[in-house]
Amino acid sequence: MTKTIKIILSILFFLCLLNMPYGYYELVRFLALAGFGFLAYQARLEDKNQQVFIFVALALLFQPIFKIALGRTLWNIVDIIVAISLIASLFLEAKEKKNY
Repeated sequence: MTKTIKIILSILFFLCLLNMPYGYYELVRFLALAGFGFLAYQARLEDKNQQVFIFVALALLFQPIFKIALGRTLWNIVDIIVAISLIASLFLEAKEKKNY
């Protein structure tokens, strides 16, 4: 389930680079809050405290209630970094499982 959430969030963040209607960005904020909240919960169950902190921070960054105004360019950079990081984490997890 966490793999699916990471892939979906990555796709949504990459789509944010396109010129989408404002409602799309609002939807992404809600889905990111829910997705990162779930990922933080799963990381907590697995006792991965560093990941819990990262996912909670990302949930707070993307939350739709108290918006953080970074400007379009900076948000695009954040979206790219977060999307690439999510994809990279999938490969790192696969590599860790392979080593066991």
